[in-house]
Amino acid sequence: MNDLIDDTNISKIFTEPLRRAIGERYLTYALSTIMHRALPDARDGLKPVHRRILYAMLELRLNAGGGFRKSAKISGDVMGNYHPHGEAAIYDAMARLAQDFNVRYPLVDGQGNFGNIDGDNPAASRYTEARMTVVAEALLEGLTEDAVDYRENYDGTLSEPIVLPAGFPNLLANGSSGIAVGMATNIPPHNIVELCDACLHLIKAPEARDETLLNYIPGPDFPTGGTIVESTQAIAEAYRTGRGSIRLRSNWEVEDLGRGKWQIVVTEIPYQVQKSKLIEKIAEIIQTKKIPILGDIRDESADDIRLILEPKSKNVDPEVLMSMVFRNSDLEVRFSLNMNVLIDGLTPKVCSLKEVLRAFLDHRREVLLRRSQYRIDKIDHRLEVLSGLLIAFLNLDRLIDIIRYDEEPKVAILAEDWSKIYPRAMSVDDYIEPDKFRPSELSEIQVEAILNMRLRSLRRLEEMQLIRERDTLMSERVGLQDILDHADMQWNKLSEEIREIKKKFGNHYEGGARRTQFAVAVNIEEVPLEAMIDREPVTLVCSKMGWIRAMTGHIDLGRELKFKDGDGAKFLFHAETTDRLLVFATNGRFYTLSASNLPSGRGMGEPLRLMVDLPNDADIIDIFIHKQDGKLLVASSAGDGFIVAERDVLAQTKAGKQILNVRGDVKARTCKPVSGDHIAVVGENRKVLIFPIEELPELGRGKGVRLQKYKDGGLNDVTTFDLAAGLSWLDPAGRTRTEADLAEWIARRASAGRMAPRGFPRNNKFT
Repeated sequence: MNDLIDDTNISKIFTEPLRRAIGERYLTYALSTIMHRALPDARDGLKPVHRRILYAMLELRLNAGGGFRKSAKISGDVMGNYHPHGEAAIYDAMARLAQDFNVRYPLVDGQGNFGNIDGDNPAASRYTEARMTVVAEALLEGLTEDAVDYRENYDGTLSEPIVLPAGFPNLLANGSSGIAVGMATNIPPHNIVELCDACLHLIKAPEARDETLLNYIPGPDFPTGGTIVESTQAIAEAYRTGRGSIRLRSNWEVEDLGRGKWQIVVTEIPYQVQKSKLIEKIAEIIQTKKIPILGDIRDESADDIRLILEPKSKNVDPEVLMSMVFRNSDLEVRFSLNMNVLIDGLTPKVCSLKEVLRAFLDHRREVLLRRSQYRIDKIDHRLEVLSGLLIAFLNLDRLIDIIRYDEEPKVAILAEDWSKIYPRAMSVDDYIEPDKFRPSELSEIQVEAILNMRLRSLRRLEEMQLIRERDTLMSERVGLQDILDHADMQWNKLSEEIREIKKKFGNHYEGGARRTQFAVAVNIEEVPLEAMIDREPVTLVCSKMGWIRAMTGHIDLGRELKFKDGDGAKFLFHAETTDRLLVFATNGRFYTLSASNLPSGRGMGEPLRLMVDLPNDADIIDIFIHKQDGKLLVASSAGDGFIVAERDVLAQTKAGKQILNVRGDVKARTCKPVSGDHIAVVGENRKVLIFPIEELPELGRGKGVRLQKYKDGGLNDVTTFDLAAGLSWLDPAGRTRTEADLAEWIARRASAGRMAPRGFPRNNKFT
């Protein structure tokens, strides 16, 4: 190893702190991700991969009116020439540009399976074909006229445009999304007509406020339609700051089925919501009866969206039903707006609506100036050629002699003094303005053009065409020079171009009309679960093994019921379908069930552990009907407990709600409704303690306080009662016995108590 380290190698070794080395390299990676992958350019609204796809299609001459080429060919050219990344990633990016449900104005015209709104992936690139759309051509227009700068590709063999000319504000028209390092972007699509109107206003009034621009751009225009129900103030604030959220809701209508029956038809779903997953979510809501008034969902979609929502009853209010569906499914979503873009392709910045439009207009002005200068250079070159050709026609006989007899005609023509030679028939002033151009010699460019003339050009008509062409070009050059010299004319010309784009992609263009509408959200108050369920009597049955069911009607509780072998009834009571049931387990958690969601009593029911997340090592202590204003006394086997309001124990999830904290071998032992002014506690040692209920605190959650002190064993049962009425219990014969004189057992809370009265049940239970 030491042999490898010599004086030459030592001079190439550098040392630096690890923190700096990692930091600099990660910063380089982060900047590369931000600039070359995740964030779009504010000028053309494209990321590098999309820009390279369109440029490669331009080189393949895949114009909107031309033929299609295999997607594999396109993605292969992009990967080999400009984008050295995976072909699958390139094809996915190209496929998205062809999806009219993802892109407001598709830039790629796809032929074949390019995916659908259900979330299905596109077919393999070898099966699909593509070409550009007219919208993409508008982004590329002027690219061959030195409109933008070029840079070398990744291996230096080719060149690619840094940015496209972009005839319209594509960043806002099609939107963009991406996640970089430490930042992200999410820009919704908009309507081109509205964007053009805003640009025209911004040209007339450069100091216009963002609020004024909202008169032209009221909000996003999503390709899948829908209705925006966000307030105008919230939208204005989002566009002013570049960050915010927009509430988007599905479009729906009520379809009359006759005889009082109806169904809801959803015709448009929110942007970027997959229809198949949306249906699965709503089906799960129906199965779990989270919206009891919703009966079924059915997909009747073909080329358009048609989702059928059937109510449970024709008496249901459609507005109430849809309000519940919006609240619990993706038929209503919030689109998070974050206009984080690259200004001039270099600096990431969260921009306002005005800043994004200004970046586009400044870019278009630069493109206009460069195209105008490019055209002037072309005109100057052509005028030079035309001047030489006109000189040739004026001195045709001399030129013919030189070409015919001279060994090197080009050298002879260049050496000739053409100011001393006069035309054969007409005045030179008829061809060339004397004050502007009367050359004594011709340039090499002019001589080459003269020598390349065909014999059929030597006719009088051709001379007149050259004169007309010269006059037309000189007139055009004057107009172009005026544009370069005057800023007002630049903005006027830019306004004309924007009006042409507006006319081209306006309401007459397929899909040009606004799709997303605006409305005010109807705020419907939270509907209680009981109000959405038909109130019917049921009998709840829960077996010793934890199988639960709800039998129709209030049956005789003494009736013999069927159970699995070795099983029997544990909890049996009357209830109604509108009731909510509370389940208290030995782990100290309360679980909430809806009586309407219980399985029918035709079979043996279903295991309760499948309906709630009840651990296998926890047992059910009690099941009872929830009372909104009721209070419960909960206690553990260690003798700790407290009082809790029933409204505080309701659980919203299957996991339940932890109320009584227990640890180790300690378990929850009892849960009793509070009614009376005293509490009676009995331990496993058969000692009874009675104390006023005021001594027990009311908590929302916790371990509680000590009810009774034990030397051995723990708590067995607890109850509440009115001291004046006495303490009652069932004797072994099933008769109720009441003890009125309880002074012997009354003491302070946490006392040991005294032995139970004579005749107290052997099981140490009050009930």
